[in-house]
Amino acid sequence: MIQLAPAGSHGREVLADPTPMGLLGLAIGCAALTPIAFGASLTPNGLETAAVFCLLFGAGCQFLAGLLNLVNRNLYGGTLFLTFAFNWIFNGWVLHSLAGGVAADAGIVFATEVAFLVVFVLITWGFGYFGVLLFVFLLDIDLIYAFKVAAHLLKTTAFGLPVALLTVGLAILSLWIAFALLLNPVVGRRVFPLGGPLFQSRARPPLDLSARTALLGLLYARWREAGSSPLPAAEALARLPAFPASLLRFELDFLAARGVVDSLGEGAVRLTPAGIDRWESHLTR
Repeated sequence: MIQLAPAGSHGREVLADPTPMGLLGLAIGCAALTPIAFGASLTPNGLETAAVFCLLFGAGCQFLAGLLNLVNRNLYGGTLFLTFAFNWIFNGWVLHSLAGGVAADAGIVFATEVAFLVVFVLITWGFGYFGVLLFVFLLDIDLIYAFKVAAHLLKTTAFGLPVALLTVGLAILSLWIAFALLLNPVVGRRVFPLGGPLFQSRARPPLDLSARTALLGLLYARWREAGSSPLPAAEALARLPAFPASLLRFELDFLAARGVVDSLGEGAVRLTPAGIDRWESHLTR
């Protein structure tokens, strides 16, 4: 593939960003758990009702958001949403089982909560490179699992209230981020700010394709003016004084090897039909 412009972080998106859908589903799932977290709606009917919301919104919306993020080549978002989706399926099963008088095994649940804590702490670190609010969003989840692990180790129910408050906070943060993604572009201003990156990464320097772009633009203009008449390579170099001649010669050799440019006798060059198609495709992006 001949690249004419630097690629984005995820490439061109195939679908609209599904992240707001996943966040709204998360918020609704947290809302369904909130009464139970505060000790209300603990009847079989209440538990079954919450289980349905956990499955439809907590799991369903995030499962779709995860898959569609992967389609858009968003590995980070897709991985997070899919992990959450399967966790919400488990939450729905736990509530359904409790409604029938069966509790999940405490030892197995504790082991998975420790694993979730490790996973989400590292993901939180990564989200600090995207934005402050995203970091706080994941930190809320970290604290929920930290309190659950501590409650199991200390054999206490004292952390029930902090977990309930963090669940409400998670719903609020999910709604804020979802509305930032949905409404900010519509109204044209940051009604719901997300904040800048908390950490700065040592990114690789951007790929400089300006010489290749200028060279192909020159050869395309020559084709529009003179058809298949070639352009002397020396004249091409002279028309692009902003770039070193050695760099332009390397680019010509590369483009010729890829079939984009024809190198003719006496140092003349011209675009091939494939090169013309490539450049026109670049112009229409």
